[in-house]
Amino acid sequence: MKVRVVLADDQGLLRKGFRMILEAEDDISVVAEAADGNDALRMVELYSPDVVLMDVRMPGLDGIEATRSITASGSLSHVLILTTFDLDEYAFSALRAGASGFLLKDVPPNELVQAIRTVARGDAVVSPRITKRLLEKYAHQLPDLSEGDQDDDEIPAALRGLTAREREVLVAVADGLSNAEIAERLFVSEATVKSHVGRVLAKLGLRDRVQAVVLAFQTGLVRPS
Repeated sequence: MKVRVVLADDQGLLRKGFRMILEAEDDISVVAEAADGNDALRMVELYSPDVVLMDVRMPGLDGIEATRSITASGSLSHVLILTTFDLDEYAFSALRAGASGFLLKDVPPNELVQAIRTVARGDAVVSPRITKRLLEKYAHQLPDLSEGDQDDDEIPAALRGLTAREREVLVAVADGLSNAEIAERLFVSEATVKSHVGRVLAKLGLRDRVQAVVLAFQTGLVRPS
């Protein structure tokens, strides 16, 4: 079955470019376009797409509020945010609103296609390059925790329910590593990593890896380098 996509961007030329890239793939279909957040909400209601490729800054209802409305509605559509470096703070807000990932608008076509497939499967897209740049803005707000082994009273309260191994996995997720890369780093099987990630998300009440990354930085478990 094809991945069904809605393109939400106020620039028609960009929508046309994204459509050409995506529809060149056998397994992806662009079912609708939207020029602002309100249009995006209507298209989601009409077409129930697998993925909404959402710009942040649009006239009327912006991409952040549109994302919040989509996720709050219980829709099964996943939102993939498009941003530029000067809009990092908006992208961060969009992630907190429930987006499943974020990309730069100059993303290479193959990475855009792969990200859409990843998000459609219910996983998240977390680019280390963008995450680092994004969260550097918030470094001054993060608690200054020491690296290495931590006593229980040094571990952020939100993370004390995790085992030491689960915290290691969370750090690796925040580094943007895939399950296979985490398995290689920790010398365990990929299935074991998948199990650890699932337990981390369940214990912390998180929806996906994007929320795990944000929490890791917010609590100071990981700091921008």
